[in-house]
Order: sequence, then structure tokens, then C-alpha cells
Amino acid sequence: MIMSTEGIRAMTADAAPASEVRRRAGELSRDSRRVIGPLNGYHHETYAFPLPEESELSARFERAKLRAPRPGLLWFDRRCFASEDLLLTALQGRITRIPEIIEVGGGVHLQGFIEGVTLDGGARWLPGRGLPGRYPLGRGLSRRHHDQLECFFHELVSIDPKALEERAVKRVCAPADRTDDGDSAAFLDRLIGFTEGQVYRRHGAPYQRLFEELGVDAEALVRLRKRAVELRRRPFSLLHCDLHRKNLIVDRRGDLWIIDWELAMIGDPLYDLATHLHLMRYPRREAAGVAHRWQRAVERAREGSSYGWEDDLPLLLAYKRVQSVYTDVIRTALLLGGRRVRARGALPRAAWRIQRVLAAAARDTSGGADQELTGAAGATGAAGVTGAAGAAGVPSYRQVVAAYRNWFRTARPPEALTPSAS
Repeated sequence: MIMSTEGIRAMTADAAPASEVRRRAGELSRDSRRVIGPLNGYHHETYAFPLPEESELSARFERAKLRAPRPGLLWFDRRCFASEDLLLTALQGRITRIPEIIEVGGGVHLQGFIEGVTLDGGARWLPGRGLPGRYPLGRGLSRRHHDQLECFFHELVSIDPKALEERAVKRVCAPADRTDDGDSAAFLDRLIGFTEGQVYRRHGAPYQRLFEELGVDAEALVRLRKRAVELRRRPFSLLHCDLHRKNLIVDRRGDLWIIDWELAMIGDPLYDLATHLHLMRYPRREAAGVAHRWQRAVERAREGSSYGWEDDLPLLLAYKRVQSVYTDVIRTALLLGGRRVRARGALPRAAWRIQRVLAAAARDTSGGADQELTGAAGATGAAGVTGAAGAAGVPSYRQVVAAYRNWFRTARPPEALTPSAS
């Protein structure tokens, strides 16, 4: 969840009936007029408000945020934990610079609101506080922030997953559906199965015509599944799984905070690195540095956690690129649904993004870009996700625009699944 002045959508009595979480935020704030939100975010309905003086959080935070899961969402990622709040509660004092959290009764939790700037160039100062200097978009991380990120990976892998169960952090997946500790191949196979079965085939059913016009099928996932058996064993650990620039906050003191843990899971620690590199889009030299810092951090935390990482990272990056095709095609249709599709410039901007995602997934990474991150020989990537190997099979920008326009003329995304802008 990103909090920026231009991204805030305040709900008023005239705009829509107050939801239960909105009413609860008003009660906790002692002044409903000072509640801001719902804030932009896909998975949760979130509100922020100044803390009363008697709050346990008020000594360290000026504001708190109250979150509740949005019902009826299309989940693009496999979930592991039933409650982000309970997970954060269990991690207090074990991971540095994550939101402090308290229970205020009835199973309701408040998180301290981290005010600062996101690494995507956005601001997280609430109205009335003044805007800080923005973190320049595209700027590399400072050494201080790289050090803090390395420390975070070390702390994450240092946590024994069994200790979370002992702290009553419930998991949503049945025991029979969990992979054995260290079985990285089975872990990736489960992720591929979720993308194919839940995203592409089940929830993607209304978008099949759009997929067809873009030349997207499930063949790339089939190829990745065949390669998954080659992954080396690594002891499983806690993963964040959503370490992108909007979830990394630089506070007023210049320290880096990690927010939004709803996609956290237990699994192969190398997957967290692959997800982070994929989402951050670091310059190549910086990405290589992050990868080697990660290797150093996780090995210090638990021996064997980086075993075979140079050979396995390209395959996990290939999965992330392929996964982005299926999720981004659907997400873009959702975000452009209804009146949004007629917004000036919205479709052209989205089409450029989708075209880049398709091109990245169709690129054969054998001996290519990912090799430079690790020094390894590389792995067969996702060439063919668009139905043909190489760039020749990737739709052009104009073809992507036409595909979405054709689809919107005959179909509309389910209203219940339409997320807020983020």
C-alpha cells in the first residue's frame, strides 16, 4: 500500500455509505472528520488517522492505519498466512523497521503509520504535514539502504518457520498442500500450478479472448514446470514476496522500512530475491550487487540457504516474467474497466506497459541478461509465452491497443473484482 497526497481518496458521507472498517476508524480516531481514506491499495481497505494521546502507539507514531481485507478479490499470488496482523505481531522485535502493531479489542489491530517517501518517488506525508523532497525515481539505493536491505534478508531467513506456528500464526493452505522443507522444486511447481490453474484458467476465463488476441497461452508455464525439477534444495524460510519500491519506505531519519506483508509465505529463500529483483528493476550492476549481498546475508543466517543460487536464479526470474504476463493482462483489464477505459491516455500508457511485459517474458534468457547477475551459464527462459519464440512472436504496441479495444467492446471485467488504483 502506498500513501501519497495525490493518491489519497477520501470517502465522505456524500460519496458513499461508510463501511464497517471506516466506522471503526472513526471510533478509534475520536474524530471521524480526521480519518483519511480509503487509501490506494488492492488487497485491503485502509484508513489513516491521528492517534489519540492515550494510544500505546502515540509515543512513537503520529498516525495509525486500520486495514481490513477486501472481499471478493482476484488473488494473483498464492497466499500462505490467514492474517497479516497476526504475522506482524509475531515478528515484532525480530525484524527491524516493520510497522509496530497493537490489538485494540475484538481482533482489531492498528499499525503505526510510517511517514516518509517510497522508493518509487512517491510521498507518504499525509495532508497538513507538508511534502518532503521526493526520492528520485530511478535513483539507485544508497549504501545505507543496501546495508539495511541486507540486514532485512538476514533477519528474515534467521526466523524459524516453526516458531511462527508456535505463535499462533495460522496458515491458509492445508498441511497436505504444503511442500517439504527444502524442496525448492516442489515449491516452484506449486507456484506455477497456482498461476496456471487459478489465474490463467479459472479467473482468467472471462479474458480468454484477450489472451488469444495477445497470443498468450499456458505453454510457457508447461516449459517452466519441466525445468522446475532441476532446482537445488535450500532450507525454507519466511519470505516477504512483495518487496517492490512502493513497499520500501524511507522515513524522516533516512531509514528503510518494510511494509505490506499480505503476500508473505514460507518457501525457498531464493524466490524472495527473484521477486525483489523482478519488481525493483534495478540497473544491471546494482542488481548484481543486491544478489551478492543477499547471498552473504542468508548464508550467515542459515547455512545452505543460497546453495546453487547462481544456477537457479535465472529460472525463478523467468517464472516471475511469465507470471507477470497473466497477472498484468488481467489487472490492466480490471483497472481500465468501465469509465477508466475512456480516460485520455489511460489505454495507450497501459498498452506500452503490457507490450514490455510480453517482450520480457518472450525473451530467451539462455546466456543472456540473467547470466550477468550471477555469472552462471543461465537457464532456458520463457521464450514462447506469446506463442512463438523470440521477439517476432511479441505483439506490437498497436496490436496490444487493438486487442484491449476489441475486448472492451464485447466484455467487461467483473465489478466485484475491480481493484482500486494503485
